[in-house]
This record gives sequence, structure tokens and C-alpha cells, in this order.
Amino acid sequence: MLKLFVPEPELIAKSNIILSVSPWDDETNMKELEKCVRSVEMDGLLWGASKLVPLAYGIHKLHISCVVEDAKVSVDLLQEKIQEFEDYVSSQPLVKLALCLPN
Repeated sequence: MLKLFVPEPELIAKSNIILSVSPWDDETNMKELEKCVRSVEMDGLLWGASKLVPLAYGIHKLHISCVVEDAKVSVDLLQEKIQEFEDYVSSQPLVKLALCLPN
């Protein structure tokens, strides 16, 4: 009996990232800040859920998740693009970076 060789599909390394985007002050429009962050588009980037987290003195920060294809999206480049919204963004460190494992 002849066996056919069927190559396995190539696995694509992905990471799940949660960014914590801090505004300058309590007067920053957080809906506009989130809109700006989500406007960043890159091949291999998929934005996920977000929520506002209390920081201090009535200021909230935006926690937003995304999944990136590691070969296509640099985390440093993603952070640089978000930091370009300097009217809204004070800082945006990583909260969590986790490798997504295939099933």
C-alpha cells in the first residue's frame, strides 16, 4: 500500500499582550484614547477586549489586549506607534506577555 506524505501545517507563533495605557490626567477623553490605540493597524495584529482600571485621584488607565503574530509584529514597534498619540498617552507598559500555544 502506498502512503502519501501530507505535510503538517506550519505553526505560527503568536503572543497575547495586555497593555496598560495611562493618560496624562483625569481630563483625558478615555474613549478617544482607546479609539487612537485601536487605530494602530499592522499585519498580524488583532485587538481584543479592553477595560478601564482605576489608577489614582479619579484617573483611570486603559487595559487593552491584543494578539500578535511574533514574526510580523514587534512589541517595541507597537509600543512606539501607541506612544505617538502624545496628546493622550502618558505611558503604556506591558502588563502581560504570554505565548499562545497551539492546540
